[in-house]
Order: sequence, then structure tokens, then C-alpha cells
Amino acid sequence: MAYMITDDCSGCRMCVHECPNHAITETNTICVIDPEKCTECVGFYPESKCWMVCGTSAPVPDPEQRESREQLLEKFMRLNPGKKPT
Repeated sequence: MAYMITDDCSGCRMCVHECPNHAITETNTICVIDPEKCTECVGFYPESKCWMVCGTSAPVPDPEQRESREQLLEKFMRLNPGKKPT
């Protein structure tokens, strides 16, 4: 399941710099996560970095983007060819 950013986003943009898949983009007021690039940090970290660095807990699992860990790992491999998951 990809993450999404709620309206609680303060616009600090800390998550943008932490996303290993470059799935988060900045807007004028909040950040947005591209579900096609979000792997919930599967393959990189044990937990989602965007959620860990957010001071407002704005990144949350997107109920519209349900994916299993296996699907997220497949997406990681597709987005990061040649990189071994950690």
C-alpha cells in the first residue's frame, strides 16, 4: 500500500529529502506522494522514512493503493534495477 500525505502536512518538506524512490514532490502548500513510485521504503528501510521524519504524522497508508509486501518489493526491483533490497 503506497502512502499518501494528508492535509495535516505543514509543508516542511522533510519527507522529500528522505524518500529513496523520489516519490514525493513539493507543491506550494503540501507535499504529494506518487503511488507508482512509493514502496513504503520496502527494499531500503524497515519503516517508511516519510512517516518517521514527519512532525505532523501527515504521511499515512493510502487505502486506495493496497499492495502486499511482495508487490512493494517487486515495485522496488522495477524502480531500482540492479539494487539489492536491504
